[in-house]
Amino acid sequence: MTDTSIPSADASLDEEAVPTAATGEGEPEEGGKEKKAASETELFAQSEIAADYIEGLLDVLDYDGDIDELVSGGRPVVEVVGDRLQNLVGQRGATLEALQELARLAVFRQTGTPSRLLLDVGGYRANRRKELAAVAKNAVEKVKEQGEPVRLEPMSAFERKCVHDVVNAMTGVESESEGVEPNRRIVVRPAD
Repeated sequence: MTDTSIPSADASLDEEAVPTAATGEGEPEEGGKEKKAASETELFAQSEIAADYIEGLLDVLDYDGDIDELVSGGRPVVEVVGDRLQNLVGQRGATLEALQELARLAVFRQTGTPSRLLLDVGGYRANRRKELAAVAKNAVEKVKEQGEPVRLEPMSAFERKCVHDVVNAMTGVESESEGVEPNRRIVVRPAD
């Protein structure tokens, strides 16, 4: 029997882990050869596939939005900008996460390769990054004042990555994730 399943979505979504499987970097192929990371052209092609998928979805939903495809930080990105797009974000970005996964599956279906595509609607991710930076800084201040670990609320992989990035840039503290999705959270503690 042939396995026709799609690679685990959790592995591609968990941006906290080193993305060797998603990028193919350092992953041996059959015969011992290493796969190379996707080129800028391949990444842009992934963003175009995802943009076409999202555009079709917007047409079906009768939503207006401008769609930009780009490559940023070594990953394909699709940004949708327009009015009345809040329904595509959903509560705490839940709908956006689902749309991102559907777009990733559309890319996988056409290319046969898992994608680290990042989808943003209405600037939600940029705004959320700023909010999470403030949350991370507050947690770091508490840890430094009290010397005790601080557990944050459960977050998506995107949100946890944003917090880890801020905490890792500061001295005297460290962070780690604990728990199981959808209740996975970050603990910020004094560095050893």
